[in-house]
Amino acid sequence: MDKITQSPVEDPADEQPDEAPANTPGGRDGTNRRAALIATAIALPITLLVAVLVLVQLAPDAPAPEPSPSATAARPQSTAPVEMAAPALAARPATLCRALLSQLPPTVRDLPQRPVTAGPEQNAAYGDPAISLACGGAEPALPPTSDVYSVNKVCWYADEQPDATVLTTVDRETAITVRVPREYGAALQWVPPISDTIVAAVPSGGDIPAGCSR
Repeated sequence: MDKITQSPVEDPADEQPDEAPANTPGGRDGTNRRAALIATAIALPITLLVAVLVLVQLAPDAPAPEPSPSATAARPQSTAPVEMAAPALAARPATLCRALLSQLPPTVRDLPQRPVTAGPEQNAAYGDPAISLACGGAEPALPPTSDVYSVNKVCWYADEQPDATVLTTVDRETAITVRVPREYGAALQWVPPISDTIVAAVPSGGDIPAGCSR
């Protein structure tokens, strides 16, 4: 009779699963490497940010820029007497000029009145550069086609010169001349307060030009 031998049955619990090789993607080392890369990717930007903040804190403060001078800043204004001539006047013009000078405003717009070197009873000046007023001169001889300008009931003739506009009255008993430097722009804008004083102090007279309206 044949002898039957029985192989022992192995208990499944005794079987141990094969460990994945350490160098395979599914292995423990691969998992650790991925975790390390993720941690590095998160930590690096934070480290850089902290370093930048530290450098900013340690850097010396930059000096504040010096303020640039304003283009509209007022420059110092001269108060020295303005050089002017004072020719002798006849009795009537001298009387009218004294009346005019005694009533002139202390300022023309924002320009204060300044002293003059001669003839304060017939001359005046304002601002720097000076707008000057001379009373008692001769009226200009006007061509028939000359332009005249009425400002507050006073007629002015404008003589354009390289450095100034010279305005002269053409409708008063005695002429008044106002010289306005080019720096001040349109000359007629400066004479309204002077015109008001002329109307009050110097009567109209002589041949009034046809283009002069009141």
